[in-house]
Amino acid sequence: MTVNGFLQIALYFIIIAALTKPLGSYMTRVFAGERTFLSPLLLPLENLFYRISGVDPKREQRWTIYVIAMLLFNFFGFLLLYVMERFQAVLPLNPEGMSNVAPDLAFNTAVSFITNTNWQAYGGETTMSYLVQMAGLTVHNFVSAATGIALALAFIRGFARNSIDTLGNFWVDLTRCVLYILLPISIIAALFLIWQGIPQNLGMTVDATTLEGAKQSIAQGPVASQIAIKMLGTNGGGFFNANASHPFENPTALSNLFQMILMIALSAALTNVFGRMVGNQMQGWALFGAMLILSVVGVLFIYGAESAGNPNITAFGVNQASSPLQTGGNMEGKEVRFGLANTALFATLTTDASCGAVNAMHDSFTPLGGLVPLFNIELGEVIFGGVGSGLYGMLLFAIVAMFIAGLMVGRTPEYVGKKLEAQEVKMTMLALLVLPLSNLGFTALATVLPAGLAGIANNGPHGFTEILYAFTSATGNNGSAFAGINANTMFYNLTTAFAMLIGRFAMIIPMMAVAGSLANKKLVPPSSGTFPTDNGLFVGLLIGVILIVGGLTFFPVLALGPIVEHTLMHAGTLF
Repeated sequence: MTVNGFLQIALYFIIIAALTKPLGSYMTRVFAGERTFLSPLLLPLENLFYRISGVDPKREQRWTIYVIAMLLFNFFGFLLLYVMERFQAVLPLNPEGMSNVAPDLAFNTAVSFITNTNWQAYGGETTMSYLVQMAGLTVHNFVSAATGIALALAFIRGFARNSIDTLGNFWVDLTRCVLYILLPISIIAALFLIWQGIPQNLGMTVDATTLEGAKQSIAQGPVASQIAIKMLGTNGGGFFNANASHPFENPTALSNLFQMILMIALSAALTNVFGRMVGNQMQGWALFGAMLILSVVGVLFIYGAESAGNPNITAFGVNQASSPLQTGGNMEGKEVRFGLANTALFATLTTDASCGAVNAMHDSFTPLGGLVPLFNIELGEVIFGGVGSGLYGMLLFAIVAMFIAGLMVGRTPEYVGKKLEAQEVKMTMLALLVLPLSNLGFTALATVLPAGLAGIANNGPHGFTEILYAFTSATGNNGSAFAGINANTMFYNLTTAFAMLIGRFAMIIPMMAVAGSLANKKLVPPSSGTFPTDNGLFVGLLIGVILIVGGLTFFPVLALGPIVEHTLMHAGTLF
């Protein structure tokens, strides 16, 4: 751990904090239908989309209709992407002659991209044609991210509205998000990444001769455009199998910083959108503060664990006590151009944000270094989280925190002017319990079936962590992997696909039921007995609830995986 490393981490969070308010202000204006500097260019196009599709932008939807529209949109998107994968061999823009994707892998991939997970059980540059990459995967990077933001907006309206049974219009929210936010920023981001050296072309694979005289095939293609939206939309699906550790996806330290900013910017700004829409920006800053504290602690934890390295590995080999220890920390599986500080920061952010892009292999982290990304996802990725999903996940925890506060003082809990009664609390708990039910249930299944055990690359607690991480990542719609598991099998393609569907949609339905119930309630003015939710006391309570719920739910499986592996590592046993 170095001063330079701490300064780089601090600089990153300062940039995010500085972007949160202006970006939140712009997003609030967009979703309120107010005029912005892009309106002269995009408003005619927006209205054209409404006319073609028959959408009345002034007609709002009840929560049930909003959810049905979202589900139908994603269902037909899934079918289209699945068909494209299954027939890509006969479709155009396939210069390398990629064959049709196998049925189970195509199913897994289609589910992955509609759920904003972008779990990849394949090598992108060796499996998917340019057409599928652009018209299939990249398009879903846009619309799955826009779906998450639209749902977050509907949930915010539940708190902000007074005795109204509608939550907006899904088609309008989706259209405005893509046109005014995701597309303009992605265009600028793609141009920046091209400047940094990321390819953007339709060329064929280039054959090169190495210094040793060997032949090497270097893949290229429409990379920059996909990287821009995969980071901005917290999708994470890389063009290349090595993801953001590949030099064509992340060539420089500056591109690394830029991609990390894209990863968190919209999720952080949505906290400001929440504050503006409920009429008190401090409410949004309180949520931002809780997210920031948890994120910073996670970064420092990984940075410390990786800097300490593995005590069994010395500068001259393994278990040579007379040799000096790893003076540079644990650099296994990491890129030298990023170093430990930026690797720790990237690993924390990508699992805070349900992004799943990686600039290092998490499988090669020390046990405690690998524990933090895993725990971040297990918490529901509410630490900034995926675009939209992070905010509504954090708001669900805020409801639980206020329920607990209400029990302490014997008063009906309130949050931003809405009384939280039995229906809201029950639906909130149902939404929060869906995630551990899926990732722990599928993990248990995989650890007792030969098909599940066949996929792991390591025995003992590390192999268990590989399985746990896979289903936690799938359920959390993260998409990153421990990289030590063979997920492209019939068993894992099907089970992780169902985990992704549960993690995305089974949580959304009770969450939207809460939003619909809250929107129907009257706004209650604060009184002398109202628990303030815009100060440090609330931030501490919220963080405490998140950690207690996460600890009680997941400590046993963490003890079986990274924690016991850490103790065994210090006893001289490696896996």
